[in-house]
Amino acid sequence: MIACSPFSDDRPLPIRIGSQGWNYEAWVGPFYPEGTRPVDFLRVYSRAFDTVEVDSTFYAIPAASTVRDWASRVPDEFQFALKMPQEITHESRLRNVAAPLDLFCERVRELGPKLGPILVQLGPDFSPSELPALATFLPMLPRDMRVAVEFRQRGWIHDGVIALLAEHNVALALTDARWIPRKVMLGLAGRPTADFTYVRWMGPDRAIVDYSRVQVDRTREIEAWARILPALASRIAVYGYFNNHFAGHSPASARELQSHLGLPVVDPSHLGEQLSLF
Repeated sequence: MIACSPFSDDRPLPIRIGSQGWNYEAWVGPFYPEGTRPVDFLRVYSRAFDTVEVDSTFYAIPAASTVRDWASRVPDEFQFALKMPQEITHESRLRNVAAPLDLFCERVRELGPKLGPILVQLGPDFSPSELPALATFLPMLPRDMRVAVEFRQRGWIHDGVIALLAEHNVALALTDARWIPRKVMLGLAGRPTADFTYVRWMGPDRAIVDYSRVQVDRTREIEAWARILPALASRIAVYGYFNNHFAGHSPASARELQSHLGLPVVDPSHLGEQLSLF
């Protein structure tokens, strides 16, 4: 687990940058070496990045064997961020969810030290009128897990909700997308509500369908985030994940931000050299 106390100048920034998912055939060639089999995607991905956001857990609670298999394919220092199942967030809308929440937490603990944050992604129709459901849900979260909440309505962003999240050491997910203005998200970066922060770069829409290459220049947006993340990381850990829709090819976007932050960047051309180790 990344430490969350202040870091001295001779220690690396506690910033983990990765992608939302790894299982994309379109990445073979531009990212994964030609001929890489889907079964090896995660192994190769973990040679370039030290974290990933898992989308499949949104659709179903994973089997324990699946979680253990993920853990077996990555290095010891790798961490998985996992979406909380939609059964909890969208179908039950955070109400009467003790049983599925307990089962989900039991399963993901199979990752051991490779377990990163849990993302509670709320639907676009989850409005501030449902604040009582959120207030009842937050105390149910296990204290040994890092949890972030993503809102998709501007009305959620006010001092009362920020204070509520801080009371439970739950991060407000900072999402670069169409729902809440970027300047609002950038401003909130200076008001963390937990001992870590969680950033998601989603892009303005889902018009991009080719994930093999960058199709939109997002340099200005990436530079804006790169200016604020180091100061934040001097106090708390930072996890950040790019969606393919942000610019067209999330591994390239992640590498661009890594470069701006002075973090190690692995060129995809070097990943082929690692295949012989599998």
